[in-house]
Amino acid sequence: MRKGEDVVIILVYVDDLLITGSSKELVSISKSILHDTFKVKNLGELKYFLGIEVLRSQQGILLNQRKYVLELISEMGLSGAKPYATLLETNQKLTTMEYDKAVGTTDDLPLQDICVYQRLLGKLLYVTITRPDISYTV
Repeated sequence: MRKGEDVVIILVYVDDLLITGSSKELVSISKSILHDTFKVKNLGELKYFLGIEVLRSQQGILLNQRKYVLELISEMGLSGAKPYATLLETNQKLTTMEYDKAVGTTDDLPLQDICVYQRLLGKLLYVTITRPDISYTV
């Protein structure tokens, strides 16, 4: 919705709505229109959305995924693990199982369930929304 220079943005994810805008009046009007048309519940100011915590201060808005990452660590069974820097060796060659078979190298065991690895990688990529500094590592 737009009125002059003011704008309202409505973000929809399944059955959740995030409503924001440059004018409190226009946001309020938009909420009223939605409330008249649909059965909606106003949960107040945004605190948590899609695994991202929203914190406000005088300096601005801070987005963090601390709870999401802690749940991810727990889900992977790494709650008791200690942090350790594991840097990739320079000129390290990463290969596929097909390549290893063709060359005759079978030192590494294949993953039992590749889906677990794919899910973990997807979740780590999602964390880069608030932590772009880990993008290269992921």
